[in-house]
Amino acid sequence: MALALARKYRPRRFGDLLVQDHVALVLRGAVLKNRVGHGYLLTGPRGVGKTTAARILAMALNCERKGQTEPSGEPCGECESCQRIWSGAAGLDVVEIDAASNRGVDDARELRERAMYAASREGHHKVYIVDEAHMLTREAWNALLKILEEPPPGVVFVFATTEPQKIAQQAAPVLSRLQRFDFRRIGAAAIREQLRVVLRAEQIEADEDALTLIARQADGGMRDALSVLDQCLSFGEGRVTAARVREILGLVEDESYAALLEILARHDAAGVFGLLDRLEHAGADLGEFLAGAGEVLRALLMRLVGADPPHMTESLAHSMERLQPEFEPTDLVRMLRLLAEAEAQVRRSTNPRLAIETLLLRWTLMDRTVDLAAVLAAPGEAERPLARARGVAAEPAASPRQSRELEPAPAPAAAAIPEARPPVRAAFSLGGLQAAWPDLVATARGQSRFLGETLAAAAPVAVDPPRLTLSVTDGNPIHLEGLARQREAVERLLGEAVGAEVSLVVAQPRPTGPGGAPRARRLSESEARAERLKVLRARDPALEAAAESLDLEVLE
Repeated sequence: MALALARKYRPRRFGDLLVQDHVALVLRGAVLKNRVGHGYLLTGPRGVGKTTAARILAMALNCERKGQTEPSGEPCGECESCQRIWSGAAGLDVVEIDAASNRGVDDARELRERAMYAASREGHHKVYIVDEAHMLTREAWNALLKILEEPPPGVVFVFATTEPQKIAQQAAPVLSRLQRFDFRRIGAAAIREQLRVVLRAEQIEADEDALTLIARQADGGMRDALSVLDQCLSFGEGRVTAARVREILGLVEDESYAALLEILARHDAAGVFGLLDRLEHAGADLGEFLAGAGEVLRALLMRLVGADPPHMTESLAHSMERLQPEFEPTDLVRMLRLLAEAEAQVRRSTNPRLAIETLLLRWTLMDRTVDLAAVLAAPGEAERPLARARGVAAEPAASPRQSRELEPAPAPAAAAIPEARPPVRAAFSLGGLQAAWPDLVATARGQSRFLGETLAAAAPVAVDPPRLTLSVTDGNPIHLEGLARQREAVERLLGEAVGAEVSLVVAQPRPTGPGGAPRARRLSESEARAERLKVLRARDPALEAAAESLDLEVLE
């Protein structure tokens, strides 16, 4: 009977552990210097080498050729003791326990009693490997706590888990008695390289795209990658192809993701329905397709911002390269944000197709991001990318009437950038500042639109140099917050006008009416932001005209 690849190519030495050098060096050094601890906690994702590392440690401690291997501290991997431990055969000195099925207090007490006996041979260690350690009950941990505090000589406990937080919740005192090692997820490149090594040893050829798909599906676990490869070898003879991997794993073909990119680039809403119909007819998992779409958009975003994207199959990489100019990084970020919001809804939905369909339609119908500064400065130029985003030709051969409809409304003269004004001079008195206030407001508008609008809503009510008290005339809490946030800018502007240092005081508006109006509540950040945008659009005809003409959403 053939041995499974995941077992046949299980590492036999610390140096064979993939990307776990930080663990291998410490454990090998501990064996070499005879400073092995009595308890270890190995944590990390599944299939990254936790149990294998525990077996290698047991092999190194009980190797019949201990001290004769190079580099020192490694097991030979060939002697009878190493072979038995590596294969997982039952033994007196090395015991593996599955905590998922031996999790109770009675099992822990039995383990504690067995640990009191010495090893079967002089110089050997008794090693207890407890897998899925997070499954142990609180009572079981309490039963083990005493022996972990005062372990018998020559006894080593190794606990392996994918969920260390559960141990921390149930048995926090245990963690301080164990040396913890966090295993890393194995990268796709390292998995592909190891698969090549295995295939060369098995004298089997495989497509690079097939290895890429296997590495992606393994999700950082070498054991899972070898198990998938085993399935592929059992499924058919000859070269391992990408088509065979997709068929075995039920993966969505890359052509579907390329089609999705085409639909998004063209804003082809109708194409969404056809794409999902084809996927359903092919028996594809729509949830799997959605997850893959997120990976594709993320890889495309990384290409656009100059980062190193994950390895994609050759056909998909070619499609991404061809369509890359049709996307902007900000648009992809918005799509990924919508995806993150929709994932939970898809999982909960009784009709996942509808939820996924809605998301894809939102992606397709989403307008491209347009720089507001460019819109205000040159509306004609800003219109072109927006027109392309909606599927309208940038320079259509249309009638004069159609051309006029595509052009944004001309900005009123008030939208022109204010010319530089001479410095305003005012006496540092209440009358002097009140007389110069209109000019000060105009100067503030020339420096900053928000600063100008904030001062326009305020008026000086008292002067006691260096203190100047301003009051918001309309009592709007937005303007009060604006004065508070722009205090330094206001003090600098007014100080230049009076030629002296100014210390600003903002007076709260007094309630009016017989019983006094209720004090305005403090707005939330989102409400304040919405109010600021509303005031800005109302006071700025150019911005309002551009937003209405181009159907823009003003983000601030």
